Amino acid sequence: MSKEAVEGYLSSHKFFSGLDDEYRKFLLNSVTELQVNDGEVLFQQGKPAEKFYLLRDGKISIQVPALMGPTLEIQTLGQDQILGWSWLIAPYRWHFQARAMEDSSLLEFDGSAILAHCEEDPGFGYELLKRFAALMSERLDAARQNMMDQWNPPGFA
Repeated sequence: MSKEAVEGYLSSHKFFSGLDDEYRKFLLNSVTELQVNDGEVLFQQGKPAEKFYLLRDGKISIQVPALMGPTLEIQTLGQDQILGWSWLIAPYRWHFQARAMEDSSLLEFDGSAILAHCEEDPGFGYELLKRFAALMSERLDAARQNMMDQWNPPGFA
């Protein structure tokens, strides 16, 4: 995908809509393309978080690894969805695990460089924080709902 194609893709993506052109261009300079194969772990819970992703094509499962028993799937993400917010909030460690459920194409953003720019330009940081706060709320709600659905024994309130 050419730089112009990535720029057009970001410009038309709902997550980046309304974002100042200068901010979007900074993000464009912080992105690389990434391919992950079916079954590959993109990131692991507890490991350093320095990236976020835009899933262009494929499916990624957001999971909570279990100490014993099966992994809990929180949410499955598909085309055009944003993945990863842990790079933005200290202690900068992944809160979940992400595993490809099929071969997937992503745009990988350098969260460390973006976070440094957020510190230099609070307006940029605030704009991103608003967008990622909505994403965090969505993921945490999905996690809560799945845990209730899967771990709700009979008679549990």
